[in-house]
Amino acid sequence: MPVDRSTDQQPGDPEGQDGNPQDSRTRLTGTTEFGRRTFVSTAALAGGVVAAGGITAAPAAGAERAGAAGTATDLALTVNGELRRLRVDNRTSLLDLLRERLGLPGTKKGCDQGACGACTVLVDDLRVNACLTLAVQCESAKVTTIEGVADGEQLHPLQKAFVERDAFQCGYCTPGQIMSGIGCIREGHTGTPEEIREWMSGNICRCGCYVNIVAAVQDAAHGK
Repeated sequence: MPVDRSTDQQPGDPEGQDGNPQDSRTRLTGTTEFGRRTFVSTAALAGGVVAAGGITAAPAAGAERAGAAGTATDLALTVNGELRRLRVDNRTSLLDLLRERLGLPGTKKGCDQGACGACTVLVDDLRVNACLTLAVQCESAKVTTIEGVADGEQLHPLQKAFVERDAFQCGYCTPGQIMSGIGCIREGHTGTPEEIREWMSGNICRCGCYVNIVAAVQDAAHGK
C-alpha cells in the first residue's frame, strides 16, 4: 500500500492509530508531538535561548568599528626633540604612530612581532621594539628615531661608521641596527666583539653584514 507523505504522520504511528501520545518520540522529547515542523521551530527557539543565555555572538563589523572609535586617548610626547600632541586609538602601536601619523618612515616595519629589530627606537634613551610598544605608553616620553640622530647635515658617529665600514647591503635593517647600536654604546656593552654581538642579537640582518656592523659599533664606541 502506498505511503501517504503529505503529512508528518508515518504508518504504524501509535498516535495516528489510537491517539496515544506516549510513543518513542514522546518518551525521548517529553512532548506530545515532535514532527519535522516542530523540530525546525524548536531548534530556532533554542538558538535564541542560547544566544540570550550567555553565549555572546560576534558583533557586526559596523558595531565593532563604532565601539573602537570611542577608545582613544589624548597623547603628548616628544619625538626627535619636538613636542607632539595628538589623539590616538588606544590600540595603536608606537611603530604605526611614527610611520602613519607622524610621517617618520625611517623606523621600519619588519616582522611586526618583536623578532627582527627593524623597528628599534629609543624611548627615554632605552631601546624598545616600536611594534610591541603601545603609543599610549609613551605619554610624556622622549622618543628618538633614526631621523633624529644626526645633527643637521652632520651624521651621527655610528651613521658615519656604518658608511665607512660598508655595514649594510639592502639597508632595510639599518635604521634599527643603528638605533640599537646607539643604545648598546650608551649602555656600555661594547667591550668586545662578542659582547656587541650578544647585546645586538635582537637585530636581524638578512644580508648577513654582521661582521661589518660589529666593527662599525666598535669604531663609534671608541671614537674612531
